[in-house]
Amino acid sequence: MAKGRALTLGLNAVDPRHYGGWTGELNACEADAQDMAGIAQSKKIGVKTLLTKAATRSKVMGEIAKVAKALKAGDIFMLSYSGHGGQVPDINDDEPDAQDETWCLYDGELVDDELYAQLGKFAQGVRILVFSDSCHSGTVVKMAYYQGITAARGAGLGSQLVRYRFMPPDVALRTYRANQSFYDKILKNAKLKGSEQSVRASVLLISGCQDNQLSADGDFNGLFTSQLLRVWKNGAFKGDYRKFHKEIIQRMPPDQTPNYFRVGQIDKKFEAQTPFTI
Repeated sequence: MAKGRALTLGLNAVDPRHYGGWTGELNACEADAQDMAGIAQSKKIGVKTLLTKAATRSKVMGEIAKVAKALKAGDIFMLSYSGHGGQVPDINDDEPDAQDETWCLYDGELVDDELYAQLGKFAQGVRILVFSDSCHSGTVVKMAYYQGITAARGAGLGSQLVRYRFMPPDVALRTYRANQSFYDKILKNAKLKGSEQSVRASVLLISGCQDNQLSADGDFNGLFTSQLLRVWKNGAFKGDYRKFHKEIIQRMPPDQTPNYFRVGQIDKKFEAQTPFTI
């Protein structure tokens, strides 16, 4: 019989000792992680939740590695992340935009190459479902777009400016330079180059926005997670993953469009299932 495991991550802040004095305070990321854990539990999926200070690099990678050893073909792993998205320089030349995307974990950034390497530990035939309610910034063009969004939206929930889940470029630069030897060791690791191609499992990723957009925080959940929960309707949703993604998009503003993409072995049977099915 197939089994399911889940790891849900939510960070309402990061350690300023690593991030050059930046705390990256957010409001609803822990709530997102708890609500995604609730969905997993409702589908009889065993779940581990790491919130803010507990969501360290070593803990997150250790938990993923532990699950990879436990699952076999036919099993499912759900991984959700709510927090800031960041970027570091692409030293190993495997990114067309010369930037590696990151998740801002409490004590340091998790580079996308590292995440793919972790997912590469899963056996072929394992289904992996990843949700990322975060965003990535990089170029001046993207920043101009972000500033335009902020100016256009003005006051948001609770009469405050909308808060976005991205690491400001000045913070990204300061963090990288202050910890350059640490990140360069990761970024220059030849074993991590092309780690996306090493994934044997079937990975379906649904992210909170496109690469040139921002994911908004909120009072109770992130904007993406809140709409995901509304579409899911406590399990009343009927349809497959593509329909699930499409219905979430229909509830989102035009400046935040959730993405749907696949890594590893394409598994059409997986994609045709009702979301979160073991």
